[in-house]
Amino acid sequence: MTDITVSNEGPTNGSEPVAVAEDPFQQPSPEFLQRKIYFLVDQLRTMHAELPENLQTRISYDLLTELANCVLNDSIFVIVKALMELQHETERHLIKMRMQVENEYEIEVSDWRAKIKDPEELLHILGLMKLKHSKKLVESDKKIIEILDQKVNDQQSTLQKAGVPGFYVTENPKEIKIQMFLLDFILRLSRLNYEPNK
Repeated sequence: MTDITVSNEGPTNGSEPVAVAEDPFQQPSPEFLQRKIYFLVDQLRTMHAELPENLQTRISYDLLTELANCVLNDSIFVIVKALMELQHETERHLIKMRMQVENEYEIEVSDWRAKIKDPEELLHILGLMKLKHSKKLVESDKKIIEILDQKVNDQQSTLQKAGVPGFYVTENPKEIKIQMFLLDFILRLSRLNYEPNK
């Protein structure tokens, strides 16, 4: 709870302090928002300057200003963090999936080694198994790439719907790279504390 000082005296003249409730839901003043935008744009320009020159030309200062305006609303940070957590969870699942294919192969090799005593026959079977395993790995990797591509597509769509500038559904690797840098900018901004009095 916020303390509110209330005066029991009558109306105040201009010289007496007026109590103001510190309302956490109070809308920030236009001056506060303007100073915060300047701060955010300044931070984004610093990040932008760290990029390779060929990427700097692809991200305009107008886009940085739009991004600063967009992240004034902290809900964008929440969305981006949730998307990153979901991506990391998906990546962990996909790594497990690939390891499972590897483990199944190792177990199968051990089983055949235990069963077959003839070295020539064993060599032949292990050769066939290696071919089968390589094919299964290729199929597994293709599936992983499809899932990751779909995840990127979902993220682009979500951020576009949230109104984040620079985000739209694309499969163009150069555009995806730009979007990855914009995501990185947003995550870095989310870790900063804006202190208006400094």
